[in-house]
Amino acid sequence: MMLFVIVILRYKIMGLTKTGIFTQEQNELSTLLKAIAHPARIAILQQIISANACICGDLVEQLGLAQATISQQLKELKNAGIIQGTIDGVKVCYCIKPKTWSLLQKQFGDFMGSYIDPKGCC
Repeated sequence: MMLFVIVILRYKIMGLTKTGIFTQEQNELSTLLKAIAHPARIAILQQIISANACICGDLVEQLGLAQATISQQLKELKNAGIIQGTIDGVKVCYCIKPKTWSLLQKQFGDFMGSYIDPKGCC
């Protein structure tokens, strides 16, 4: 029984992400990119950006996804701080959270811009 408990504890400890060995910027960028790394979330963000604000019910019609799917994806984006919602009667209006979007643009832009083609490598 003791060996079984040790194996379970060791498995759980080894499975954890070691975020402490990475910089705050690396962890932030990773979290934000993970939050948008789903085609439905990208489509939602594109709709919100093109409309400059969006009502959840409209997204169901515009994207052709189930209400439950839209709600789950909105929740993921909101939990990551990428979007924010305001209650308007019985509906929730979502928009991009400017501070987080600016952070994502800067960090991802810096990351992508850091690559210089070495010409002839590989």
